[in-house]
Amino acid sequence: MSVKTGRDLLLKLDHDNTGNFKSVAGLRSRRIAFNANAADITTTESAGRWRELLQGSGTRSVSLSGRGIFRDDDSSQQVQALFFASQQVPWRLIINGFGQIEAPFHISALEYAGEFNGEMNYELALESAGQVIFSALG
Repeated sequence: MSVKTGRDLLLKLDHDNTGNFKSVAGLRSRRIAFNANAADITTTESAGRWRELLQGSGTRSVSLSGRGIFRDDDSSQQVQALFFASQQVPWRLIINGFGQIEAPFHISALEYAGEFNGEMNYELALESAGQVIFSALG
């Protein structure tokens, strides 16, 4: 994969579960992590007492965090409402040159900050809350 700019990761929200995804914020910094926890099946009889993992088991998840500014008041209010309702709705993450991820996400953190002579910004953390569908970009 060639070098990409930070803005090449797009975050979109389907706030009403209609399949209509809209960009909600200008993220100035982003981080996405793919996680896979395996099931440890090591026993006293494992060869050399080395850890053994059960193939095809365990759990997988996606975590996303970012900092930036909301596009508009409507986007800000939608995200706030989802957070306070603990509602899980579909989000779409588009990573140019890599692929697209679509899944229901839980907002695990929503923070606000701002300087006296600057804009108010936010930090957002999302955790996958269901099946994650990955589509490679061709």
